[in-house]
Amino acid sequence: VFNGHCDVVPAGDLSKWAFGPYSGEIKDGKILGRGTSDMKCGLAASLYAIAMLAKHQAELSGNILYTIVPDEETGGYHGTQWLFEHGYIQGDWGIVPEPTGYDNIEIGQKGNLGMHITANGTSAHGSLSPYVGDSAVEKMMDFLQQLKQLREIRGEYSGEIAQVMEVSKRVIRDIQKKPGVENCLDHVTANFGVIHGGTKYNMVADHCEAEVDVRVPIGVTYEQVKSKVDQIISENHFEGISIEYRGGKMGNYVSINDPITVSAKRCAKEIMGVDLIMAYQWASSDTRYFRERGISTIQYGPSNSEGIHTYNETVDVKDCVNAAKMYAGMILDLIG
Repeated sequence: VFNGHCDVVPAGDLSKWAFGPYSGEIKDGKILGRGTSDMKCGLAASLYAIAMLAKHQAELSGNILYTIVPDEETGGYHGTQWLFEHGYIQGDWGIVPEPTGYDNIEIGQKGNLGMHITANGTSAHGSLSPYVGDSAVEKMMDFLQQLKQLREIRGEYSGEIAQVMEVSKRVIRDIQKKPGVENCLDHVTANFGVIHGGTKYNMVADHCEAEVDVRVPIGVTYEQVKSKVDQIISENHFEGISIEYRGGKMGNYVSINDPITVSAKRCAKEIMGVDLIMAYQWASSDTRYFRERGISTIQYGPSNSEGIHTYNETVDVKDCVNAAKMYAGMILDLIG
């Protein structure tokens, strides 16, 4: 099974782009534009590989299913999750052409837990605050500060997982070059992405809402996170706080000895002469839906990491060509 998403994040401030974000121009060996790395080029390269196998009537002992979906960038609930829930996807192995770079496959990732938080208070004239009324905005501010404690939750590892985790930490240090960034792999992370509340600046706010993106590492459960949140509410006597959780799945991975990872490593050596790095992803994607249902799945796709979800996104043309060869090689290894 191949799975590719066709949605992209917004281009943002157009003045910060060195080229038109939707130009698709090819210049100096690179394809330019929003979505090239994440993940239109992986989508195109894998479709091309499958088309070539069909054109040349390759003899296969199994079937290839390709699901092209929307909604991955916002959780995949209306795309890949919907397809699984309605029985459209079955398979033994999966390849998701998400951006990894030519020399790296991602064999594990964090779980995705969204929190929609609501704080309710009591309205009053702003000039009487804090003596009269109960500000939902202040309540939310205090609660979010305490919620930073989630970042202290850490997974414990041994054996193969510990080995891959160390490699993954080295990879993210090399890419991001920020002190302590490797902690995002084995610790819970919490991003306070959206907050809005109140009616007018001179009124005590009686309602506030926030969206928090929590990523749960391999080895930590949804129950651990929720238990910590409940503890924070109880110990700090927060009243009028309610939380709706979305997602909540654990981190997931495939073994370095699975046939699909072995095939990827062999193909990379034969096609490009490189030893593939097998690492865990610090984010999460639709791949988790496949692994949760017992489909051994990897991520592998062309990319230049510096442009993903920011400005001046590109992909090297040669990486797209090699990715197509990799996809064809893995198909032939597994069902050829």
